[in-house]
Amino acid sequence: MLAVKRFGLGAGLAMLGLALVSLAPATAAHGAAAPSQQDSQYLQAIHQANLAEIATGNLARQNGTNKQVQDLGSKFVMDHAQLDKQVQSTASSTGVTLPDSPTPDQQAVLSQLQGTSGAAFDTQWISAELTAHLKNIQATQTELAQGSDPAVKKVAQAALPKLQMHFDELLSLARKLGVPVPANPSTGPTPNPSAPSPGRSSGTPSPSPSSTGSQPGPGSTLSPNPGIS
Repeated sequence: MLAVKRFGLGAGLAMLGLALVSLAPATAAHGAAAPSQQDSQYLQAIHQANLAEIATGNLARQNGTNKQVQDLGSKFVMDHAQLDKQVQSTASSTGVTLPDSPTPDQQAVLSQLQGTSGAAFDTQWISAELTAHLKNIQATQTELAQGSDPAVKKVAQAALPKLQMHFDELLSLARKLGVPVPANPSTGPTPNPSAPSPGRSSGTPSPSPSSTGSQPGPGSTLSPNPGIS
């Protein structure tokens, strides 16, 4: 009987040890550093921006009267769909839940565009896209400066050159068609459309917010909250 009791105690301790070992990976996984608020908000915001750009890009293909507006719309759809695949993959691996629709402000812009046609559509679309891309660029630069998760910053590094290229092309088209350039909501007036835009001369824009100095527009930084609209 004594031997049986000792065996039972030993087995119980062994089982307890196995239970603790089996809990260790879960505890380690639970204790792994989660994305910061900055990183999480950026993934959510850039995802909503991508959804909005895909929708407005499709509208430009369908309702634009200017060939360049139609072509830019097609390009935006392709580029933002490609970028969003990386956003969704990163969100899945980091445990960030993404919204399933654009922001209310983005949806309002989309509704306005849906109710516009002809040359007025082209003008309104270009103006709305300039404003949206300014915000997207600023939020992306903020992520690069203040983000901490390498995977999320990799998304921002991939997004910035495309966003700045889109902005440059929109500025060129606005200058050609005489479309007023909207004010930058964070820093005042945007760059003069006739002036070279940051990152254009070299073909590869710098991801550093400080690389463009004090020039307003895409070189400006945004507040820590990277809301993209």
